[in-house]
Amino acid sequence: MNENTLCHFQSPACVLCQRIDDCPEKYGEKRTYKEYNNLTVHYYCLLMSSGIWQRGEEDEGVYGFLIKDIRKEVNRAAKLKCNICKKKGASIGCVAPKCKRSYHFPCGVQRECIFQFMEYFGSYCWEHRPVQKLPSDESRGSSQCTICLEFVEHFPVYNILKSPCCKNAWFHRDCLQYQALSAGVFFFRCTVCNNKDKFQNEMLRMGIHIPEKDASWELEENAYQDLLQRYQHCDARRCLCRNGRDYNKPDSFSLSRSPKMLCQNSLTPCTLLDLPASNKMVMSISPLINSSSRNLSVRRMQLRIQKREASNILRELKLQVNTKTTRLNINRDNIWSSALKGFRGRNFNPANTMEVKFTNCKGRVETDAFHGSKHEFFRLLMLHLQNSSLFEGSSSKNLSLDSQAIKENLYYEAGKMIAVSLVHGGVPPSYFSKTLFNCLVYGPENVKPTVEDVADFDVAQTIKMIKSSRTLASLKSTISDCYEYLTIAGCLRPMTALCDKDMLVNDLLIYHVIKRVHSPFESFRQGLKTLGVLEKIQMHPDAFSSMLCHKPERLSARILGDLFTIHCLSGVNKVKGVDFWMGYLQDVEGGESAATLEDILVFATGTSFIPSIGFEPDPSVKFLHIKYPVGNRQLNCLELPITKTYEQFKSKMDFAISSSLRLEVE
Repeated sequence: MNENTLCHFQSPACVLCQRIDDCPEKYGEKRTYKEYNNLTVHYYCLLMSSGIWQRGEEDEGVYGFLIKDIRKEVNRAAKLKCNICKKKGASIGCVAPKCKRSYHFPCGVQRECIFQFMEYFGSYCWEHRPVQKLPSDESRGSSQCTICLEFVEHFPVYNILKSPCCKNAWFHRDCLQYQALSAGVFFFRCTVCNNKDKFQNEMLRMGIHIPEKDASWELEENAYQDLLQRYQHCDARRCLCRNGRDYNKPDSFSLSRSPKMLCQNSLTPCTLLDLPASNKMVMSISPLINSSSRNLSVRRMQLRIQKREASNILRELKLQVNTKTTRLNINRDNIWSSALKGFRGRNFNPANTMEVKFTNCKGRVETDAFHGSKHEFFRLLMLHLQNSSLFEGSSSKNLSLDSQAIKENLYYEAGKMIAVSLVHGGVPPSYFSKTLFNCLVYGPENVKPTVEDVADFDVAQTIKMIKSSRTLASLKSTISDCYEYLTIAGCLRPMTALCDKDMLVNDLLIYHVIKRVHSPFESFRQGLKTLGVLEKIQMHPDAFSSMLCHKPERLSARILGDLFTIHCLSGVNKVKGVDFWMGYLQDVEGGESAATLEDILVFATGTSFIPSIGFEPDPSVKFLHIKYPVGNRQLNCLELPITKTYEQFKSKMDFAISSSLRLEVE
């Protein structure tokens, strides 16, 4: 069985939407039933299909849907073409009268259709979907989403929803959906007034799925175990209990609660002893609850889920890469020229396994080139592209107009390099503007740029002056001052009323951001088609937006702790080893070590960042009977020594990491 066959077996497609995506938050749980000839289906695809009903009990068939009914629905949908992706198998139809649109569930989500998870599980297309109305007496403005605390405009559109019970409560749709999935039907309610019935009815009408389950925090094993923890230690300067400070027995010495935990007995309680001045600080004895994970913003959680989805998609694309090797010799001092030479080489094939060797200024291969040289090459290449003349803007980049680059077909090469970097495990170009990304996904004709997309200061000022004109006379004066530019842009038009300025501003934005760079954009888009990357971006815009339009999350002790899997020899105290490892990560994060979190990652894997596609194999930590830590970069494995004290562990980690990095620099 070859690798492609194995992957297909492990990730079968849903029989209704024909997608292999496994994202429970978006498409519901995906399950494969071996007893029904490996029938695979997304829960939401099944619920929303128009020609099928739950005719069985909950334990019959699939969620109460009989197998023969599912087969009939698949056959029915096979005759219907999706109005969005134009492929067959559209099992969901708009329930609006006289509307004949059909679509797959993932396509409907992408096109902003509304799916009502109640009663008859109706679906509405993008034209007939229900909308929330803004009261005439309510002014436009903005406020914080009370879930993620980011600002939202007071304007009811698909991605922004208004609370039916609180006048100034507005939410992001994604924030509400993630909260509903977490809280369940018993705890999902308005975050401002705590209203449940009215709030849930409106959210169901607007397509928020509220599962009939208990809250996620109620289902965790030992979820409230921390509430039972008490501080069990005597803090007196001199404890009189012969059994130690942690001894606690009601009949003799027992721990009592006071500003400090003190043990006492009927004769000579420690509470009668004087406390030193330094001990006057009160140590809280409130329950020791670790709530860091619960305090994460919903936005960050959403981005992590989406990035994980994009990573899985890129892993599937990587299956195209064969074992034949293409070697690139890269000069660190001239990354762009040497990369361009390699990518344009006659023997270059993006589907080959890539091997990168760095050369010095004399053309000699670096003798200490390390295992992560390919990752380092892609990092430097993406950094060069970000700061090159092919893009413009500060942090969020759009394509620029460089006539020489057009002649040399560099926009195509840039798109190809980004596609190859994504599939081969490089760092993603996290500097795309939302406008550039939407142009790639939906087409330039369906995108409305903003003034923030204009990198040219003079042009941006001109547009702002036109937009801020308060009288027709001042508008005509501004147009007269920039008459030549408006003529070149083809946007010159007679102004007969002040409201004409809005159309002029829109024309200028479309010209400068989109039409002006039409040729670079088409070349760049063709390059991104390499290895099928652009097609996947268009199929999964939410997942790839998190990767291409948002900066990677900064390394933290928690991220590295989750990244590495812990392995221990039999007979080794795993708890102690994990405590030393996590303690060291926290010390490094807090600046109490000469090493950085990036240094640790380089020591173990050879790269200072987590690739968009993830590591292969997965990073691990092994505790062994060795003298000093070893970074096995071929296996992405940290081999750590077993020590008696944390101080010894930290000292050996600092020494090994600093020595290794110093040798590489030399």
